[in-house]
Amino acid sequence: MIKKLLPILIVTLTFTSCMNTDSHSETTSDNEKLIEQYFSHFNKHEWEKMAAMYAETAEFKDPSLGSGIVKQTRAQIIKKYAELSTMFPDVNDKVLTVYPSGKNHIIVEFLSTGTAPDQSKFELPICTIFTIENGIITKDFTYYDNFEE
Repeated sequence: MIKKLLPILIVTLTFTSCMNTDSHSETTSDNEKLIEQYFSHFNKHEWEKMAAMYAETAEFKDPSLGSGIVKQTRAQIIKKYAELSTMFPDVNDKVLTVYPSGKNHIIVEFLSTGTAPDQSKFELPICTIFTIENGIITKDFTYYDNFEE
């Protein structure tokens, strides 16, 4: 009897395991698509659309905002990036690598570039950890070398 049930048990466990993996992959895939759209909005300087991808008030770690965690509203996000694009009209982020991490996190390595009105250029490697809950970015923890040369 056990020998007859063993193949059924193995097939059932395999099927169940595959179903769980597929569900997780769909979530990760949705999050990756969200972040792809995020960088598309960034590179088109669509600040309102980009800010709408965040929770009404999101948590940030960003050297430009000071130390520790800072809460920012969508309006503050729009203002920050509008000011950035005034200083660097051609600011652009090139995504280098995307690392899905668990159900709610996407880590992105990217290179930010731009040219100031005085024609000085910058190139800055950045890493951001996005926390995504229910299709909305709730945390944006960004790391880069902010020491001036």
